[in-house]
Amino acid sequence: MTTATPARPSAAAPAPPTDLAALAARHGLTVSGARPSLGAYVRRLWSRRHFITAFATAKLTAQYSQARLGQVWQLATPLLNAAVYYLIFGKLLGTGDDVPDFVPFLVTGVFIWTFTANSIMAGTRAISGNIGLVRALHFPRASLPIALALQQLQQLLFSLGALVAILFCFGEFPRASWLLAVPALVLQALFNTGLSMVMARVAARAPDVSQLMPFVLRTWMYASGVMWSIDKVLGSDRVPHLVAALIRYNPAALYIDLVRFAFIESFTADRLPPHVWAAALMWAVLFGAGGFVYFWKAEEQYGRG
Repeated sequence: MTTATPARPSAAAPAPPTDLAALAARHGLTVSGARPSLGAYVRRLWSRRHFITAFATAKLTAQYSQARLGQVWQLATPLLNAAVYYLIFGKLLGTGDDVPDFVPFLVTGVFIWTFTANSIMAGTRAISGNIGLVRALHFPRASLPIALALQQLQQLLFSLGALVAILFCFGEFPRASWLLAVPALVLQALFNTGLSMVMARVAARAPDVSQLMPFVLRTWMYASGVMWSIDKVLGSDRVPHLVAALIRYNPAALYIDLVRFAFIESFTADRLPPHVWAAALMWAVLFGAGGFVYFWKAEEQYGRG
């Protein structure tokens, strides 16, 4: 009777590595869709600058493609709004009685306010309105709100021709102060872009925000002196100093008044709050840089869920 001898154990297979992250790093593997570092993200965004410009231009061209008047509505919409505000506030309520050059004052306010309002509304639709593009292609998602803000800047520059024509009709002609409109609009564009990115992230998680924003923007417009003079109303002692400061230094009011100061001769420096350029720069940097970082922090979440 023979006894079976136990078989020698074969060489043990190597145990699977427990640190998968280290293994992936050793072989150059990364998580699909992971958020890149801020520096890498900026470089990727810069490499797609031509796409951003082309996307903004295409959106602007297609905006009124279904309307018979086409691009004429880019001028007609703010002009019609200004006409309605002139009828209500200028004639019926008499708001313009104490405001020199009320028509240039009002039209300038409407055009500059429309730039900010449209940029914010476009931001709320930046992700949800392009969800197919977001899910199909890999690219820096900040390209979308930046492109839509650029679209609104292009529309404003196109509309400035109508604004200048109105200024001519009411005796406002080019002078050195008109050059101040350039830095004012640059700061406003930076502020608008940052706020657009903030709203893009918020609306991507809570789509109902886009339905709420028209009411918020309407309230903000009434508090920004679009159709009334801030310095005339807040010059009285009836308004608490804190409320007056909040209204004077709210960013929309600052950018509107800076452009009015540039274009309208009767809108003199004494109608601007102290340190107005510093405040305008502060808002632009705060929202431009802060909004970009805020949007970047949720980069890997867009288009999921």
